[in-house]
Formats: sequence, structure tokens, C-alpha cells
Amino acid sequence: MTEAMGTWPTTIPGAAKAAAETWPDATGLIVGEKTWTFAQVWADARAAASAMLASGIRNGDRIAIWAPNTREWILAALGAQTVGATIVPMNTRFKGTEAAEILRRARVKILFAPADFLGQDYAQLIASEDLPDLGETVHLDKGWEAFVSRGNGAQDPEVDAALARLTGDHICDIIFTSGTTGKPKGALTAHRQAVQIFGDWAVRVDLRAGDRYLIVNPFFHTFGYKAGWAVCFTRGATILPMPVFDVAETIRQIEHNRISFLPGPPTIYQSLLQELDGGKARDFSSLRVAVTGAAPVAPALVERMRHELGMQNIVNGYGMTECGAVAMTCRGDDAETVANTCGYPLPGMEVRCVDDEGNDLPAGQPGELWLRGPSVMKGYLDDPVATAEAIDGEGWLHTGDIGTIDARGYLRITDRKKDMFISGGFNVYPAEVESLIATHPEVNMVAVIGTPDERLGEVGRAYVVTRPGSSLREDELLQWSRKRMANYKVPRSIRIVPELPRNAAGKVLKTELRD
Repeated sequence: MTEAMGTWPTTIPGAAKAAAETWPDATGLIVGEKTWTFAQVWADARAAASAMLASGIRNGDRIAIWAPNTREWILAALGAQTVGATIVPMNTRFKGTEAAEILRRARVKILFAPADFLGQDYAQLIASEDLPDLGETVHLDKGWEAFVSRGNGAQDPEVDAALARLTGDHICDIIFTSGTTGKPKGALTAHRQAVQIFGDWAVRVDLRAGDRYLIVNPFFHTFGYKAGWAVCFTRGATILPMPVFDVAETIRQIEHNRISFLPGPPTIYQSLLQELDGGKARDFSSLRVAVTGAAPVAPALVERMRHELGMQNIVNGYGMTECGAVAMTCRGDDAETVANTCGYPLPGMEVRCVDDEGNDLPAGQPGELWLRGPSVMKGYLDDPVATAEAIDGEGWLHTGDIGTIDARGYLRITDRKKDMFISGGFNVYPAEVESLIATHPEVNMVAVIGTPDERLGEVGRAYVVTRPGSSLREDELLQWSRKRMANYKVPRSIRIVPELPRNAAGKVLKTELRD
């Protein structure tokens, strides 16, 4: 199963430029009833780059994008990256304090965000925050064309000069991934790393030129960004962004735009099957590839997707922000393999399964997974200690994930990082939630665990010890939490308890809380 690494452009803008040269007249982007060729998308990206230069954005600067999946998200990213700037994608579910923390630490100069998304103006959420480096907020929905008009257009020679200076070693993005310390960490990835691993990923999952790719996964996540719109440029696939997941709109897109490539969590495919069960005449015949992950997949669901949805290729995989894609199953793998493994390593990736002393374990025996390869992040932003803890002197990334490697080389994840759990496809780190809840003036101690949930996989439960004399109620603390953190982080239940179980060293025993 040894595969050679592919030859790809060395930067993300380089991939967009190559797509414009290779498939100039092919449809590169569809939004609503409007279409753009790859040549037009690249021209619009160049115009955005010129506007970035006119706005003072230069090599090494950071811009943030806090917005749903839209054409303007892509153009803002490409425009910034073309001039050597780094993008900082931000979760649309963030509250103001969460967003401000990232904007401050990344020293973001320009924020791109909508004036109105689901009734929210994100700029207002951070209006009272101290953000000394933030020069302006550009509204992607109402102010994008005005922003672009600052520049000298797609033919600006300064864009050519900036692009010529861009190399694969420039940092393309800083994606903040929460950690067990409770403080988000910014993973630094270079252009060459992103394009290489996801180009090879695209080959494994069989993304082809001419595919219609409905991108349901959010652009602020690696899955929607690097394994989403960015990889479409390397393969000549059409980008169809979906700002908010909606079953009816997904069905309309499949039938109207003949979607062939549809990654996402298992719930998407379950919804399509339910639609067929409803007896309605539906045409899902264009569907060819499903890429799933972030939640268990039943073998029976894989079989139904093949036989009832007609999907020829269903693949599952494993990845992380610090390394991008790591392993994938491949076309032809049986339902049990797709459902119960994460596949085998992508080209150039080495994976070890080790014990507590770092010794390699026999096939099938669980241990911590270590990764090494060209896509391992450069490190964490301004955090050499955390970087050294994550990546050892020989370049191995210690994932903290517990898993096995079978005799075929296929990976299986048996436990998640430390206490992390996944709720509705989002990683939730209890330490981060605990640190937020602990800021409540009446909270003395808090411990958060994940509990099973039929719809979301797992949801949080917080055990809280209040301060002496407090009359704080569980429902009051829930309401308080909803105002201060993204909804996927908010515990679904809170239990106020007199004390937390601890061991002799004073460490909270979360195993007892789970039991």
C-alpha cells in the first residue's frame, strides 16, 4: 500500500493560478444561480490581493476571517495569501470574548466578517474588546466590493511581484485548536504542507476534475478549507459553498447542480436516506463519493449509502489540525473497514503506536499514536513550550490519541485526546470549558466530561462546586454559559455538587464522574 507523494503547486494561490491555466473555462465556483470559471475566480482573487496591498497588508501580516462559507471567504483568503499574509480562520459560533482572544494573540490587522449572519453583526460582539492591532473590520456581505475597489484590479503588477516572492515555506494559516491547558493554541502551517497533504488526500479519496463538490463542512475548519475549497483547485473540481447546513437545500443542490462529491458527518447521509424512505421521487444519481469522519459510522449505513444512494466510493479517515490529513481508507474497502478503521497513512506520513515509554507496540495493541511527515505543523504560535511538548526532537508529533495499527497498517482510534470529546462533529476540550465557567463569581470548582447523546455523539456535563453562601442555580449557570461560549461547548447539563471526587494527590477523578 505504499504510494508516492504527488507533485503539486507549492502554495494555495499557486494552485488557484494553476487551475486557471489548466481549466480556464471550466466552472470553478457556483453560488446560487451564479457561476464563475476558474479563470474568473483567479482574476477575482488577484483583485482582492491588490486591495490587500492598498490596505497595507504585507508579507507576514495576519488577517482573520470570521464568517460562514461564501465566495468572499475564499477570495479574502486567496487575496491575503497571495501577498504573503497569513489567514486566521475563526469559528462562526464564537462569542465575542472567544473571538477577541484569538484576534489579540494573532495580532490580526484586518477582520473580515459579515454585517448580518443569522441576525448577528460579529463586529458588534467585539466592539468593547481591547484589540490594539486590529485596524478595521470589513463586512464581507455588504462591504466586499468597496474593499476590492481600493486596489488596482486583477492586472495590478504589484500582485505579480508579491506572488513571485511567495514560497511554500510561508505560513498560510494559523488555526486555533483548543488544548488541555484550557487556552487555545494556534497551529502554524506552511503552504507547501497544506497543498501536498491534501493533494495526496484528494487522490486517495478520488476527487476528480469536473466533480461538483458541495462543501458543507465550515471553512474555518481544516475539512472545509484545506480539504474543501483549496483542494478543488489542485483537482479541477467545482466549489459549491453551503453557508448553513440545511437538509432541504442539500437535496436541492444535489438534484439541481448534480453534486458528485459530498463529505460530511454521518447525519447528512442519514438525512438523505430518510428522504428516500419518505417515498418522494428523488434523483441522487449524481452522487459518487462520500468522505466521512468525526463520528462513528455503522457498517449498515455504509452499505445503505452504496446500494440506496448509489455512492460508489465511501471513505473514512483521521486527521488533526496540527497535521492535516493523516490516514484514509480507499476505494474498494469493505463496509467493516470503512466503519471501523481510519484507513492507512497517506503518502509521506509515518505513524507509530507506542507505549508510555515510547516503545513500538505489536499490531493490534492499543497505545498512543505518533505521527511524522511533511505535513506536521511548524509549531504553536508564540508557544515554544507547548510546541516542544507536542513535537519531539526527532520530529514525531505526540497526538495523545489512543489507537491501534493492524497487520494491514490500518489505524483505529480507540480513545480521544485526554478528556476531549466530539459533539456534533466539533472537538470540545473540557479544560477550555472549565476555565470559562470558572470565571463565574459564584463558582469555586468545576469539572466537565462528555456524556453519550444519540444525536450529537456526545454532549458536555459540568459538575460544579459553588462558593460558600452561593444560591446559584443550575439553570442560571447554563444561561450564563450560553452567553459566553460557542453553543457546541456549552454543557447540556450542569450538576451542582458539594465536592468533586479526588485522588490522594488532589486530582479530580473524572473516571468516577463518568461512572
